[in-house]
This record gives sequence, structure tokens and C-alpha cells, in this order.
Amino acid sequence: MRPLRSWLARRLLLGAAQTVAVVLLVFALTEALPGDAAVALAGDEPDPARVAAIRETMELDRPATARLLDWAAGLAHGDLGTSLVSRRPVSAYVADGFGPTLLLASLTVLLLVPAGVGLGVLAARHRGRLADRAISTVTLGVYAVPEFALGVLLVTVFALRLGWLPPTAVGYGTDLLGHPAALVLPVLVLLSRPVCSLARMVRAGMIEALASPYAAQARRYGIPGARIRYAHALPNAVAPAAQHLARTVDWLLCGVIVVEALFVIPGLGTVLMNAVAERDVPVVQGLAVVFGVITVVLNIGADLVTRGFAPRGEVTA
Repeated sequence: MRPLRSWLARRLLLGAAQTVAVVLLVFALTEALPGDAAVALAGDEPDPARVAAIRETMELDRPATARLLDWAAGLAHGDLGTSLVSRRPVSAYVADGFGPTLLLASLTVLLLVPAGVGLGVLAARHRGRLADRAISTVTLGVYAVPEFALGVLLVTVFALRLGWLPPTAVGYGTDLLGHPAALVLPVLVLLSRPVCSLARMVRAGMIEALASPYAAQARRYGIPGARIRYAHALPNAVAPAAQHLARTVDWLLCGVIVVEALFVIPGLGTVLMNAVAERDVPVVQGLAVVFGVITVVLNIGADLVTRGFAPRGEVTA
């Protein structure tokens, strides 16, 4: 128990340091962006005097260090800041877009785990045979297709040609659960690449675990093959897959921006794109920090899962 507590304390300290690094990096990158909200609000042909007045009103003329310290102090108290354009709290923007983004990500992960693990185990069980070759070929081919191109293809076939599904979520607002048909194509696009990579990783882990000495020893003991696969080999294959799953969820935070833009879904990705277009730096910073903290938390969780599924060599009959 003590080693676990010591490891967890060190991992939480590392997570805190990573969060601080995220805050500093986000601020530095947003400071490097060309233009600011004052220029965007001043119009297409801004008058320098008007831009300067707007910048002073928004306190954008203050030193970067002072603005960083104020922003960091607000973050420490749970305040993500205030929009320069609308004067709304950034947390309100997060609340507005969080529902659709969480729904898309949750549905994708719920389908990803059983589909990826199931395909990986199936391919490993039939290694070198038709099922394995088919799964490997299809997953490799689908993984090579960019999300945007796959989305356009699915919309063309299933929405425009066949008319089975709506091409976008326009008109549905944030009530996507009330219109499940509008979720099918976005979830398929988000699911396509992660399920392929997870299946291939689980397949490789299963093959390695089934060829290990403890699996051979289990077979000599007469333990049934199903028990060897699912009680001994699969946990050892899941350990590296858990880390990969955390990275996959990280990727979903980026992929969802493309998918929300393609299918016109009012989630966090759409909020971020609008904020970038308006040079609304506090909204961009707030969303970037939220994404960064989610990434840190997910990786801590993945480390815990990996530790719990640490490869075990012992076999008991």
C-alpha cells in the first residue's frame, strides 16, 4: 500500500507541474498570435487611435507579466476569465459547448473500447488466417484516411446519395440526444482511426502474451484456452493499450474540432474556432487550459490502470 501511495503522490505532483506548464505554454502561444481583439473589433480598416482606445479599455496595453499573473490567480480560484468580445465569463462558453462535445466523445469511447479490444482479440485468436488478414488490412486502410476526407465521403454516400442520415446537425441545436440520427456520421468519423489503432495494439499485445513462457506453462497445466486468453493474456495486453487509449482520448479533443466544423455541431470545437476568428484571447486560453487539464487527468488515470494491469507472470491452476 505504501509504494502505491508514494507512487501516486509523485504522479500527482508531476500532474500539477504539467498543469503549470500547460498554463505557461498556453499564455505564451496566445501572446504570439498575430493581432488581438481590439483589431478585430475595430473593423476591416481600423483607425490606429480607435484600436489604441479599445486596447486600453480592454486592458490589453498592460505588460504581459501582469496579465499572466492576474490570469493565473483567477485560474487558481476557478475563474477562466472574461471574453473580450461579449464580456461573458469564459466558463459560460465552456458550459454552452461542453454538452455536445462530451456527448460525442463519450459515445466514441463507449464504442471504441469493445470494438477495438474485440477486433484485436479476434485477430490474435486467428493469427495468420483469413479473419486476421481481413481485420489487419481494413484497419490499416481506414487508419490511413484523414477524418475530414472520411467525413466528406460518408456525407456524400449516406446523406446526399442514399438520404439515410442528415448531413449536418443544423437546426438541432444542442439537443443532439433528441435527434440520434444526427450523431451517427460524426461518431463514425471520430471512431474510425482510434478503433483501428487500438485493435492493432491489442492484437500485438495478445500475440506477445500468448507466446510468453507463463502462457506456455498454463497450457502445460491443462488450463483451458479461453481462460488463458482472457484471464492471463488479455490483462497483459490491456496495460499498454490503456496508455494508448488515453492518448486516443487526447486526440479526440483535437479530432472533435474538425468533426464539429464539418457537421456544424455547436460544441467546444466550434466555440474555439469562433474565438480564434474573433481574436478573443481569454476564451482561447480558457478552452486550451481546459483541454490541457483534461489531458493531464486522463494520463494520470491511464497510469493507474497500467499499474493495476501490470504484466503478471504467475499462473495458478
